[in-house]
This record gives sequence, C-alpha cells and structure tokens, in this order.
Amino acid sequence: MNIRYLGHSCFQLIGQEGVCVLTDPYKGVGYELPATTSADIVTISHTHFDHNNLGCVKGVKAVCSEVKRYEINGVEIQGFDTFHDKNQGFLRGKNTVYKIQMDGICFCHLGDIGEDLSDSIIKRIGKCDVLLIPVGGTYTIDAKEAKKYVQAIMPKIVIPMHYLPEDGALDIADGTEFLSGFGDVEKYLDGEYVLNVEMSKSMPENAMKIVYMERVKEL
Repeated sequence: MNIRYLGHSCFQLIGQEGVCVLTDPYKGVGYELPATTSADIVTISHTHFDHNNLGCVKGVKAVCSEVKRYEINGVEIQGFDTFHDKNQGFLRGKNTVYKIQMDGICFCHLGDIGEDLSDSIIKRIGKCDVLLIPVGGTYTIDAKEAKKYVQAIMPKIVIPMHYLPEDGALDIADGTEFLSGFGDVEKYLDGEYVLNVEMSKSMPENAMKIVYMERVKEL
C-alpha cells in the first residue's frame, strides 16, 4: 500500500484495492493542498482551519469526524477523544485520535494531540503498526514529548507530521530535533512511501523505523 504525505497533518493512505483514506485536509499554512487531492474517506481530528478543509477534497464518499467506530469499504476506523492542550482542552478544545485498520495494517493518526503522555492515553492507543505523530510543538506536543509517546507506544513505523517546512507559515518547529537521536531514519523527499504489507507484518515487535517524508506538491 502507498502512504503519501501531503503536508501538515494530511496523508493519503491508499490500500491494495485502491481505497483511499485522507487525514486532516488543511488550508492557511503557507502552502496549499495539491489541486487534484481526492479520497474516498476523510478523517477530521478537529475543526480548526488547518485540519478541516473538506471542500478542497474531491470524490469524498464518507467523512469521519466523530468519536465512534466506522466501517467503510473494508476499512475500520475508531476515533477517541484527547485534548488539544495541556489544560484539558481549556485553550484549544478536544482532538480526535483515529486508529485506522486497512490491509491488515493498523495506523494511528494522533491529530493535534497536545496533552501530556499518560497511562490512559497509552492504553487507549494500544498497539499500532504505523504512528503518525505531530512533532512541531506550539499547538501540539513538541519533539521531546513526541519521543516519549514513541517510546511508550513502540510502533513498527513512525512518521512525523505537523512540522515546519521551508515554505510553512505557522509558528511551529521543523523536524530536526525530533529526528535527532534516532539511528534508523529513512527519508523520502518525494512524499511517497510504499509500505510492504507482508514485510511490515513480519517485523519484530521491538523493531522500529523512523520514516521522514517531505510533502507531495503535485499529484
């Protein structure tokens, strides 16, 4: 299956049968979504402008924006509430984390999670194969906090998101600090990572790979 990073917290997860799940379409971050962005299913972690630009996505058949379980076109999606800040949502409200199961692979998209790591959060996230995690700070957890999440969850693959690219306009950090200290970092500057499903399933439980992606600018 293919994982495409479109920037900010937005990914296209494209399954072996062609079903496409898109996360958190954005606007107003200094750059725009590719004009031809499309998806069958869209997940929305919260309603802030940089995560809820649904109108720019073509072909959408279903939208996941609630804290509940969905089953759509063979894809299982479970959302659960977290906080967007360290003050139980007082500053920025709630954030929905989504676990997405497709082609036998479990993805976890943390949205704009901002609360401190806790046993409750780790229990609800549980095991996942691919963790999509914000690292830029200011509005979310920062690089140091993201590393704590990674070490507690121990997914097979970690993909950082919500960091500042060269043409970004938000007051967040780039991915440099998060990547430092990890020995196994694979970089994909064209924004696309082909995930070998069988290889992922066979990876040892204690193995972990960091995949850094620069965004796709044209589809």
